[in-house]
Amino acid sequence: MSDQNNNWERGVLEKLAMTAVQEQRRARHWGIFFKTLTFGYLFVILFLVMGWMGKSEQALSTGKHTALVDMQGVIAPDSQASADNLIPSLQDAFEDKDTQGVILRINSPGGSPVQAGQINDEIRRLRAKYPAIPLYAVVEDICASGGYYVAVAADKIFVDKASLIGSVGVLMDGFGFTGTMEKLGVERRLITAGTNKGFLDPFSATDPAQQAYAKQMLAEIHQQFIDVVKQGRGKRLKETPDTFSGLVWNGQRGVEMGLADGYGSLESVARDVIKAEKIVDFTTKENFADRLAKRFGAGVASAIGFSAQGGASLR
Repeated sequence: MSDQNNNWERGVLEKLAMTAVQEQRRARHWGIFFKTLTFGYLFVILFLVMGWMGKSEQALSTGKHTALVDMQGVIAPDSQASADNLIPSLQDAFEDKDTQGVILRINSPGGSPVQAGQINDEIRRLRAKYPAIPLYAVVEDICASGGYYVAVAADKIFVDKASLIGSVGVLMDGFGFTGTMEKLGVERRLITAGTNKGFLDPFSATDPAQQAYAKQMLAEIHQQFIDVVKQGRGKRLKETPDTFSGLVWNGQRGVEMGLADGYGSLESVARDVIKAEKIVDFTTKENFADRLAKRFGAGVASAIGFSAQGGASLR
């Protein structure tokens, strides 16, 4: 009888223990589920908030104001200072019914001549379409090469005395590794279809004909740059032999040479020139999704060893 009681008690305890374990597992599974659900919900909220923060302030603008568009950093297709970012921002700024004037604040060493040309063309188109709305370029630390290519489309250019401005020139840079390869006993095996398909290959000896062609191509782009500067600055430009040499000048010399019109900051131009002290930022900012996509794309490109030779650059 005693053994039967012991077996019964043991069975009950085992069942209770198993039930407790199952309850713990069930609770743990539900806990994981709700934690995952909560994390996903918070991620979606963060995604939406960061996306909203990436937009300009135009939705919040009320009353007469100065519209601001920032051009910061290197001008390139995948940068914050790309034509894809700048052009919609400028369009929104001009189209707003309360915009009294537009300031393009520039802090750029230059970059792609194609991107700079597209932005310059759009500025001139918008100025013609909205003749009552002036656009002024305000230079912070630097407005060189491609940055200046964009700036000359403005009605006026304002600088600080210590700003760097100019650098009207074009370059194409690279490296040559032929000497190093010879020392290491490395043989370059380049197979092409087309006489110039290996144009300026850094692992091959310099080809004088290709080098001459590259110089001619850069000279043509340089002339396009010169024409844009002359068109934008007109009679204000005091041309000297060094004006289009690629040199860069400080803001004071830039004003003296007619590369800029005077001194001013974002606030002073909005207040004293446009007469609309309130500033509304129309700059398209990268949101969380954009930054994540670019980082992911860069990581993939690095992983597969993607590379490309650079083209002509206004910097």
